[in-house]
Amino acid sequence: MSGFLYALLPVIAIVALGHVLSARKWIPAESWRAIERLSYVVLFPALIIRTLANTPFETAPWRLAAALILAQLVLGAVGLAARFLPGMERPAVGTIIQSNVRWNTMIALSIGSLLYGQEGLALVTIAAAVMIPTANVLSVYALIAHADTPHGPTPRPLLALARNPIVLACIIGLVLAAASIDLPRLANDMLRILGDAALALGLLSAGAGVDLSALKRAGPRTLAWSLVRLLGLPALAIGFGLAFGLSGMALTIAVICAATPTATSSYILARELGGDAPLAANLIAVQTVLAMVTLPLFYFLASG
Repeated sequence: MSGFLYALLPVIAIVALGHVLSARKWIPAESWRAIERLSYVVLFPALIIRTLANTPFETAPWRLAAALILAQLVLGAVGLAARFLPGMERPAVGTIIQSNVRWNTMIALSIGSLLYGQEGLALVTIAAAVMIPTANVLSVYALIAHADTPHGPTPRPLLALARNPIVLACIIGLVLAAASIDLPRLANDMLRILGDAALALGLLSAGAGVDLSALKRAGPRTLAWSLVRLLGLPALAIGFGLAFGLSGMALTIAVICAATPTATSSYILARELGGDAPLAANLIAVQTVLAMVTLPLFYFLASG
């Protein structure tokens, strides 16, 4: 447990630093958007390609991927049940579903690499290769289906997914691994340097994207659905993981991925697609704070 805390504390510190830099306006808001775009288009894809390409395809724990996808699908269905609650507006339902299926990839990557080195980083990357497309498809459809008046042109989720740089990076990395193609040294070193930058900037951006003032606006609904997300997704990951025979590091990584708070990008997507953007901001803030307690708890359960 002490090893996990030593891995978690630097992550919390960097996320907090990003929030301070943003709140104090030492880095302007438009600069954060540029940093997020750089990470999304270049740095994070570089990390994914190199990690997947260097992962032995025949030993990759695909049961890990199946457990996490099923956990997302089930918790997404739980969010869909919110439409039957009294006084629940349609945009709020889409936002809750999105919150239930999204996860903070950078936090999971950082903790996984600090705990288990390159092997842990590879496992989280495999999780990202399946969880990110699943989360994107479910979120986009949920937000569009429950929006009163979607903002902007109605997107085509599958087309948007095919153009997603992270999804493309997953495909490239998996193809290289499946074909046992070794990256040239120059390409490998270049991708390694870019990937190292992805983790630091990703955590800083995650902190900058958290609006702690939303904690003051958060009511019982936000707290309840935050607990559903933070307790439900990792519990499902453990259940499906054990059912598929996962154990050891693979099970622990599955739980770490599922136990991270929802992604800070949830607010932007909710605003763009007609979801309840204020609720999305509240869920992000509350889950980011509560995850400091629930994430170590589930790590203890999985590792024990």
